[in-house]
Amino acid sequence: MTDLLTIWWVWLAAALVLAILEVLAPGFIFLGFAIGAALVGVALLGPLQLLSVPMLLLVFAALSLMAWLVMRRVFALPKSEVKTFNHDIND
Repeated sequence: MTDLLTIWWVWLAAALVLAILEVLAPGFIFLGFAIGAALVGVALLGPLQLLSVPMLLLVFAALSLMAWLVMRRVFALPKSEVKTFNHDIND
């Protein structure tokens, strides 16, 4: 069994990799997962030390979903506004 007290750095490394992937594929695809992994990594230093791996994955999924929902609300266009383009990039 992996020592859960030393696995926090794996979660933070995964968060860094996911954040880099977000830069390469913009559109807030990987940013929610990066935030969730970073929060789990930081939480493993404190209150989540005694959780099993399946429970950590469940916490990661919940935190990632919450981060995605918050980002969707913060960065979304207003409901009555539609994104339109008035010019082509090649003009």
